[in-house]
Formats: sequence, structure tokens, C-alpha cells
Amino acid sequence: MKRASLTLRLSMMFVCAVVAVLVVAGFTFDGFSQHHFKAIDRQAMTEKLESIRQIMDGEAGSADPSEVVLQLQALLGAHQELSASIIAMGGKTFFATSNAVGHPSYSSGDPREDMWEWTAGSHMYRGMKAQVHLANEAEPMTAWLSLDITSHMHFVETLRWWLVIGLAISALVSAGLGWLVALSGLKPVAQVTKVAASMSAGSLKERIPMDSVPRELELLVTSFNAMLARLEESFARLSNFSADIAHELRTPISNLRTHTEVILTKKRAPEDYEENLYSNLEDLNRLSSIIDGMLFLAKSDNGLVLPAKEKIELRSVVEKLFEYYQLLADDTGVKLQVVGHGAVNGDRTMLDRTISNLLSNALRYTPPDCTISVRIEPLGDMISLSVENPGEEIAVEHLARLFDRFYRVDPARRESATNHAGLGLAIVKSLVDAHDGTVGCVSRDGHTTFMISLPAWPADHE
Repeated sequence: MKRASLTLRLSMMFVCAVVAVLVVAGFTFDGFSQHHFKAIDRQAMTEKLESIRQIMDGEAGSADPSEVVLQLQALLGAHQELSASIIAMGGKTFFATSNAVGHPSYSSGDPREDMWEWTAGSHMYRGMKAQVHLANEAEPMTAWLSLDITSHMHFVETLRWWLVIGLAISALVSAGLGWLVALSGLKPVAQVTKVAASMSAGSLKERIPMDSVPRELELLVTSFNAMLARLEESFARLSNFSADIAHELRTPISNLRTHTEVILTKKRAPEDYEENLYSNLEDLNRLSSIIDGMLFLAKSDNGLVLPAKEKIELRSVVEKLFEYYQLLADDTGVKLQVVGHGAVNGDRTMLDRTISNLLSNALRYTPPDCTISVRIEPLGDMISLSVENPGEEIAVEHLARLFDRFYRVDPARRESATNHAGLGLAIVKSLVDAHDGTVGCVSRDGHTTFMISLPAWPADHE
């Protein structure tokens, strides 16, 4: 089943709200109208009953019954819609207007001076009754007043029909206005949809302008623009990565093909073939190193690199690596030193690879007869490990991208050896991220320092 559009739903909600308000307003107006007429009728009959009492008691003039009847006739006879009758205790009629009507009987007590309604034929009446006393008479009489309210009720009925017709017309007009309002209000959403539909690899730079966006959609549009920015950045990095990996793989493959083609041009001595195989082996090792690094980074990007959690003393890891790199350091007169202690919660193999990459990177760029310093120190609930080496400084604009894959700084910092693919620092960042740590680099005053922070081993686990 196809769902209704948002414009239609908003229009229907608008119509329902308008109809609900009009219905409440209509019922309220109808109730007030009826209450108004009832209050007017009550006041009129109450005043007439009070006048009847005064005439019957003799307060308004003579107490003679014939004079009283004349006065009552003058008081009540001129009203076409008002009828009255005064009944004595024995049922004898003392006075009645020419248009007097019958009255309903009540067996539940005397609704003294209360008003009630009834119908007789096609007419509707509203009436009141009260006890009155004729001067010099001991027995009380009952005065009945009836007011023909047929015209009032017809007016109320007509008013109700007009309210119903007005409600129907208002609902139709509200539906049209609601549709226009919804279309106008949803223009930013349509703009977002249009931009999203036009997105392609070549149009990721387009953004939705915030000038005409209503406040309710600011968060949606801001989030959408931020998503486009992330997609643009990711696509740019992917494009650069594809170009970089193609460049890195092209060189060893080209070397392999060239060496093989040259060696096959003519018959050669076994020593020449052996030398060519050794040369090819170097290029194959380089290819293998690149592929291994890429496979590891792919696993890291998909959350498949899960470090073990055990207590690792960083100083022992560093000292063990010093033994491995000592021969390479002795060749250039570089000294290795470590300061501080700290135990972290991590994976020994991964941390060994992380620190090894940092030391290998430092050895490549440290001038002869200088010192590489490794410093370990606690920082709250983290342990900081920094690898500092003297040498040419790295420009500030390169520091933020040092941990990108295949990224190289200017030629002065480019490694000359062919077995380095530019993945070492990217792997370092992936390993540190897998440990919920941070990594950074500072290069100033002739020294470059790589710093990593790792979660410390909890003291309560000792």
C-alpha cells in the first residue's frame, strides 16, 4: 500500500485541526445562544410574576378582584407570545389570557419559580409558575406563565444549519490553504531531496544554502551538508589512495618485467640468472610488504583488528627492540636511550609492531652520532610514550597528514630505500586506535617527536 505524501498528511492534519476548532467554537456558540435566550426568557417571566404578585397583593392599586383582573389583562394581554393563567385551589380559573395554553403536570414536587420546557403540537413553550395571594383571601393561588419560544428555536435551528454549512466550506478552504502552506513549508525538504538526487562522484562539492532554511530544518540541513563533506573527504582520500597504491605497485612490477625481459634477450651464464632472481626477490618482497600492510589496514578499517588485553610493561618492549636495532644504530653511530616506566593494557604483538615502526622511522631520519630518546611517563589514566630524534624538521602543513597511507613529505624527507612503502605510520595509527589511544607528532627546534597515549593498566588489577 502506497503511503500518503508528507504534504497530504500535513494538509489533512491542518484540516482536522481547523475542523476541530470550528466544531468546538460552533458548540460553544450554540450553547451560549441557547443560554442567552433562556436567560432573557427567565428574566421576562420573572419580572411578570413579580408584577402579578404586586397586583394580586394590592400593592399596585385596588384590591377589588374585578380591578385586579383588569390590571392583569393590561399587564399580560398585549404580549402575543406570552400567555398566563391564575388557578385557585379548587381548580377554578381566576384569570386567563385569551391565548392561554395547557401546562404539563409534575408529580415530582413543585418546581417553585423554576423554568421548564415542553412542546404542544408544532409549538415549543418555556414556562414558570409561582404561588400568589389575592388580597383579603387566605387561600393561595397558582400563577402560570408560558412563553412561546418556537421562533427562538427556529432561529437556533437555522443558526445550526449555517454553522454546519460554514464548517463544510471552511474545511474545504482549509484543505486548499493547508496544501499550499505545506507545499511552501516543505520547499527546503524538496531542495534537500533535489540535491541528494543530483549527488554523484563529480558533484560532492555542492551544499544546501542555509539562508532560506527554516529553523526546524536547520539541524537536518546542517547534518546533510556535514555528511556531504565527509563523503567528499572520503572520496578524495579514496581517489588519492587508489592513485598512490597504483604508483607504489607500478615501480616493483615494472622492475620485475624489465629485469625479466633483459635477462631473456639472450642466453646467459647461470650467475646472471641468479643475480636477476635476487633482484626480482627484492621487488617481490616489496610487493609482499605493501600487500600485507594494505590487508592489515583493511582489517583495521572494518574493525577486525581486536587487541588482546593484558599487562604490558612498555620499558621491557622498548629494551627488547633496542637489542634488535642496535646493529643498525651502531652503523651510523646513533645512540638509543629509554627513560621512564609504565604498564599499559594492550596486545604485546601489536604494541611491539607499533614501537618498532616508530623506531625504524626515527633511525632513517636521524643524523649520524646523534641520540634517539624514548620517554615513558604516566598521564592520568593513560601512559604516554614518545620517540624523539634530531634531524630536519617537518613542515607544519605536513604534520596533519603524516599518518595517511602512502603520504610522503617533501623530497628532503623522502626515504631513499625502496623497501618502504609509506604505510608504517598509517599502521601505527590503526594499532593505536585499536587500543583506544591517540597518536600525534611535533617537529620543532631541530627535533621530531612522535607521541602515543595508551590506556594504563588499572591499579586495582595489580
